[in-house]
Amino acid sequence: MTHFVRHQMSKKKLQSIVVSDKMQKTVVVEVERVKEHPKYKRRFKVHKKYKAHDEKGEFHTGDTVMMEATRPLSREKRWRITKKITINDKQSTMNDNNS
Repeated sequence: MTHFVRHQMSKKKLQSIVVSDKMQKTVVVEVERVKEHPKYKRRFKVHKKYKAHDEKGEFHTGDTVMMEATRPLSREKRWRITKKITINDKQSTMNDNNS
């Protein structure tokens, strides 16, 4: 009897910044990449926005988060937020002023 071992490929992960959290269970994140011009070799920044799944609504505008690729969750959502890397600066200063 032959046993087949199914290997899963590692999921693609990206670091991004939350741009909008106005939708329910969805956040818009922006990924910044550095590309190099093929001929002139100058480096420049390229930005792309993705819609990512946020089940509990715990991520807010300005947070730096890590997200990973997942199965299609809706027409535009193909990413899921896994963890928060930093907290929004405005939010933390507001909490300090209220204390």
